[in-house]
Amino acid sequence: MEAVTDTEGQMLILAGAGSGKTRVLTTKIAWLIREKNVPAHRILAITFTNKAAKEMKERVAAQLPELDVDRLWIGTFHSICARILRRRIDRIGYDRSFTIYDRADQKTVLKDILKEENTSEEALGVKLNSVISAISSHKNRRIPPEEVVASDPKFGFMRALALLYPLYEKRLKKNNALDFDDLILKALELFDQDPETLVSYSERFLYVFVDEYQDTNRMQYDLIKILSEKHRNLCVVGDIDQSIYKFRGADINNILDFEKDYPNAKTVKLEQNYRSTQNILDLANRVIDHNVERKDKVLWTDNTGGEPVRYHLCSTSDEEAQRVVRWINLRRGEGMHLRDIAILYRTNAQSRSFEDQLRREGIPYQLVGGLKFYDRKEIKDITAYLKIIVNPRDDVSLIRVINTPKRGIGQTTINRLSEWAATNRFSLMEAVKDGEKVPGVGRVTAERLQEFVKLIDDLTDLAQALPLTEFVMEAVRKTGYEAMLKKSHQQEDRTRLENIDEYISSVAEYEEENEGATLWEYLQDVSLLSDTDKVDGEETGVSLMTVHSAKGTEYDLVFVTGLEQGLFPSLRAMDEGELEEERRLCYVALTRARKELFLSGAQSRRQYGSYQYARPSVFIEEMGDGLQMEQSTPYDRPAAHEQVQKDLHATRFTERFLKPDPLVNEALQFRVGDAIVHGVWGEGMVVMTQDLDDGDQMLTLSFPNVGLKKVKKSFAKLKRNA
Repeated sequence: MEAVTDTEGQMLILAGAGSGKTRVLTTKIAWLIREKNVPAHRILAITFTNKAAKEMKERVAAQLPELDVDRLWIGTFHSICARILRRRIDRIGYDRSFTIYDRADQKTVLKDILKEENTSEEALGVKLNSVISAISSHKNRRIPPEEVVASDPKFGFMRALALLYPLYEKRLKKNNALDFDDLILKALELFDQDPETLVSYSERFLYVFVDEYQDTNRMQYDLIKILSEKHRNLCVVGDIDQSIYKFRGADINNILDFEKDYPNAKTVKLEQNYRSTQNILDLANRVIDHNVERKDKVLWTDNTGGEPVRYHLCSTSDEEAQRVVRWINLRRGEGMHLRDIAILYRTNAQSRSFEDQLRREGIPYQLVGGLKFYDRKEIKDITAYLKIIVNPRDDVSLIRVINTPKRGIGQTTINRLSEWAATNRFSLMEAVKDGEKVPGVGRVTAERLQEFVKLIDDLTDLAQALPLTEFVMEAVRKTGYEAMLKKSHQQEDRTRLENIDEYISSVAEYEEENEGATLWEYLQDVSLLSDTDKVDGEETGVSLMTVHSAKGTEYDLVFVTGLEQGLFPSLRAMDEGELEEERRLCYVALTRARKELFLSGAQSRRQYGSYQYARPSVFIEEMGDGLQMEQSTPYDRPAAHEQVQKDLHATRFTERFLKPDPLVNEALQFRVGDAIVHGVWGEGMVVMTQDLDDGDQMLTLSFPNVGLKKVKKSFAKLKRNA
């Protein structure tokens, strides 16, 4: 009750998996409105997924039926910031009709920049996906392009980043576009540069709530601090043991240091679990107890006992898939719904064997993290038309559709228009409108350009006149896109038509849920959808997903697969901090299960075309007693259980992870500046050394793609790069 009724000041709620944190949060919000008469619009609640935000709104509405929940500021970091920017971004030099670019749009921008700079990925020695990730990482740490340029980097990758990052930012500004990271970054810039806006929003929010606080990064931390500073009523909910997004910039110290940041903060623990059986929780507690960076808590439940947790050590990864699917068929035959079953794995590459086996058995499944609906070509094409109507300066969307369907406007013409626009500092749409003035554009082509301009003008008028769904249907027809697909006799194009029908249905659903919704509101909400937001409880198939994607989900029967050294924990977990992150990931996987948990691994797994021997994961050993162990081998060994124990003993953490290998790096003594090669992280450089008492060295290494890593010399298996 304290977690609900104690509302003033700062509070940290340490909420274990399945402990009902959403219920506590929503009850607290409802209590503020009902008992303390706090106006709904003066409460801010931030979540990490749209699905969580929607659930939070629904739960508050259920407790306060008379309340218009849309008055509450409940949403993700990105949607809350987008809402603020739509109102005030013109104060920092953008138009309010800005477009939000996804990863594909970002890649298109970078490709155009490479072309204009007469260079390529190969010439720069980089991959654009790595550049996009690096730009995101820098933005999340609030490092502007000027700082990267000023550092005068010597490494190939960083040198390429110093070239591309500033040009990328200029191009986004020209296109009146923001990427996902910009939504938070520009909101912070707005608060920094416009005191009136800062005062307005810090005054507005009397109470600030943050869910999943353990996953916040530097920018999100700064945003929370700014918005809660005035009234200092801040309630954060999180679980250190579920902090699994370090690779996205999440900083576990935000939650570890909460009581340092707010010395008067109260801490409340939610340790009763309402999801899983005690057998499942016992294993999860034992595993996570091996972590040092955590705050002590022990999950418990009234749901004592339950099915034993099974661990099967299979001979191969193919047999692992067969075992899992055989168990699914067994439970399906007993009446379990497929939608209540999930197969979890550490990497997307592991899904293939499970997919193959499920298809062989005719079992439907949904692949969470596969090709997203909104990433399909036809959906992106239609969406691009809609984006141009809202934001005519969106060059990426314009280039995508100016000749789709074919209009006789070729790449040469687009290049001439782009060059002329760049020279005269126009948007591409302005160049299209003035096509007859562009050198090299003939009369016939100029007429075709004017026809395209008229199409966009007509659609813009229709967007004002028609309800949202009717407009989108009309846009699909007037652009000629529907006719283009109907003329085709290919099955692929028939499928595209079906996908467009589904797209229109999604618009209709959105309009039903958001009465009077505008086109730009729809586009914004669609662009902010995450993959896990689309995991629908009404799906009829087995769910396949990585453990990262499984966060926030729960199923009656969960298979946690690939529990092998080098896979789970990952081969990249080369120091204690990274191993702790992998252990938290294992904890998340185990606690997705409501009734039944099935663990598995393989003694050999196909890698790079051939089978490689694998040892059981150290996490299996850490689970201790309570596992029902089974093992199969290609030789049908009689002493299967003894062999499992022998393999487990061979993977003891002290032997596998911390004991130096005397044969590796024995004769090498590294110095600052040495160029080195690591088997996983690639080429890098030694930037700091520390001699240890045992003759070993602690090395700080810099790698272009993964940043700084701190490891023992005997542990790292390094080679000098000649």
